[in-house]
Amino acid sequence: MTTGERDYDVIVAGGGLAGMITACSVAFYSNQSLRVLVIDRNLSSSLGKKTVTGWICGDAVGKKAVDYMSNRIGIRWENPEIEHDVKGVVAYSPDHETAVSFDGEGYLLNRKVLPQKQMKDALNLGIEVKDRVALRSLIYQDNMIVGVLGEEIDTKEVFKRTSKLVIDCTGVTSVLRANLPIKSYIEKRINRNDLEATGRYIYTFEIAQHDKTYFDPDYCIIHLDQEIAPGGYAWVFPKGENKANIGLGVQQKAFESLNKRSGTKKDLKSLIDEYVRSNPVLKDLKMTDERSDEGNSWGTWQVSVRRQNDCLVANGYILVGDAAWMPKPIDAGGIGPAIIAGTIAGKDAVQAIQQKDVTENGLWKYNKDFVEEYGYKTAGLEVFRRMLQDLTNDQINYGMKHFLSKMDVEKITNGEHPEFSAVDKLSMFIKGVVNRTLAEHLSHTSKMNEKLVSHYHNYPEDPREFPQWHLTLEHILEEAFAKFRN
Repeated sequence: MTTGERDYDVIVAGGGLAGMITACSVAFYSNQSLRVLVIDRNLSSSLGKKTVTGWICGDAVGKKAVDYMSNRIGIRWENPEIEHDVKGVVAYSPDHETAVSFDGEGYLLNRKVLPQKQMKDALNLGIEVKDRVALRSLIYQDNMIVGVLGEEIDTKEVFKRTSKLVIDCTGVTSVLRANLPIKSYIEKRINRNDLEATGRYIYTFEIAQHDKTYFDPDYCIIHLDQEIAPGGYAWVFPKGENKANIGLGVQQKAFESLNKRSGTKKDLKSLIDEYVRSNPVLKDLKMTDERSDEGNSWGTWQVSVRRQNDCLVANGYILVGDAAWMPKPIDAGGIGPAIIAGTIAGKDAVQAIQQKDVTENGLWKYNKDFVEEYGYKTAGLEVFRRMLQDLTNDQINYGMKHFLSKMDVEKITNGEHPEFSAVDKLSMFIKGVVNRTLAEHLSHTSKMNEKLVSHYHNYPEDPREFPQWHLTLEHILEEAFAKFRN
C-alpha cells in the first residue's frame, strides 16, 4: 500500500473535545487541502460522550487556553457552549482559614452543547465525521501505522479506513495506545496509582446562607481535605448564581486507606453525597433538568494525574489529550492541555505530511513543541501531587498558612510548581517534628521540580537521543518519589 492509495490524509480517532480541536487545526493549517476524517463511537448528536451517563467533566477551563486556540486556528467559543465566566480558582485549606487564589479568568463550559459547536466548526472546514463506529485496533505495515480497524455499532459490519497519519484522541483508556502494534517509545499502559476516580453532579439550588468558602458565583472553589477527598480534592464550580458542578476526585489507595481507618465501606458516590450534604450554603438541591444538561447531570470517570506520556509519537501515529495522559497532575484539569496539544498537533501533523515524512522522526517536532509550550512543568507537578497525597489535614493547614509566599501563588497561577522559598527562611523557627518533616518535603519537592523543568527543557531533538534522556528522567523521578509513601 503506497501513501497515494490511502483513504484519508489524517484520521482522528475520537470526536471529543481534543479530537475536534485537532481535526480543525489540521484543516486550518493545511488550508483545507487535506482529507480529514473524525471517527467517534457516539451518534453525531452526542459526540464525545464519555459514558452512558454523559460528558462527565469538571467543565472548567482557563481563558488563556481558549485564547491560545482562538488566536492560532480561529476557533471561538461563546454562549451557550460557554455557560459561565469566572474570575479564577480559590483553593481552601481543610480548616477554611487559608485561601490560595490562582489560574486567573476562566470559563465553565456546557459539555453537552459544546460538541455541536465543534461539529459545526469541523463541517465548515470540510472535515468528514463518521459516527457510531467502535474502533478496535490500528492497521500497520512495515512498522508504520496506516489506518484503523473497527466495526459499525449498528450494523456490526467491519469498518476499515487507511490514512497517512492516525491521531489518537480516544481517552485515557485508549485501546489503540494500549495495543500499539509497532515498535515505539510510547508507554502503552498507565500505573493504577496515577489514576484518580472522580465524579460530579450538576445541581441547581437555593442559597441558604452566604459563605464564599463554600460557594462563590465568581470563583471555582477547591477544597483540600484528606477526609472529604483522600489523595485528591473536592470542588464547587459555579455555572451561574444558582447552579454548580459539584464533585470530587480520590486516589484509590488513599480512599481504601480511609475506609480501613474509619471502619467504613464508602463508595465514590456516597463520598460525594456526603460532601454535597455538608455544604451549608446550598439548599433545595436538584439535579438540573435543563434541556442543555439532560442526560448529563451525574456521572463518574477516571482521569490521569501524572505527567504526559514521555513520548507522544510513533511511525504514523500521534497521541493528544487524555489518551496521552495530559490532564494537569495537580488538579486533573484536562481541557486546557488538550486545547493546547490539539492546536499544536494539527500544525505539526500538516508540516510532516507536507514534507512527506510521517515517521517517528518526521513527527518528533510535536514532542518538542508540546513540552516547550506546556509539558515541561508536568513532571514537577506530579511530584507535588505525590507530596500532597502524603500529608495530613493538619500539615496542609500549616503548610498553606506558613509556607506559601506570594511568589509561590504566582507560580501556581501560571500552572507551574511553587518554589516554597519561605521554607528555608522560616526553617529555624519551625516547631515540631511533623512540621519540620513537612518543610523538608516541600524543600525536596522544590529542588526536584527545578531538576525536572531543566531536564524537560533539554528534551531530545532526535529520537535516537530519547533512551538516554528517558533513563535520566526515571532516575530523577525515583529520587523525587523516594521521600513519599504514595
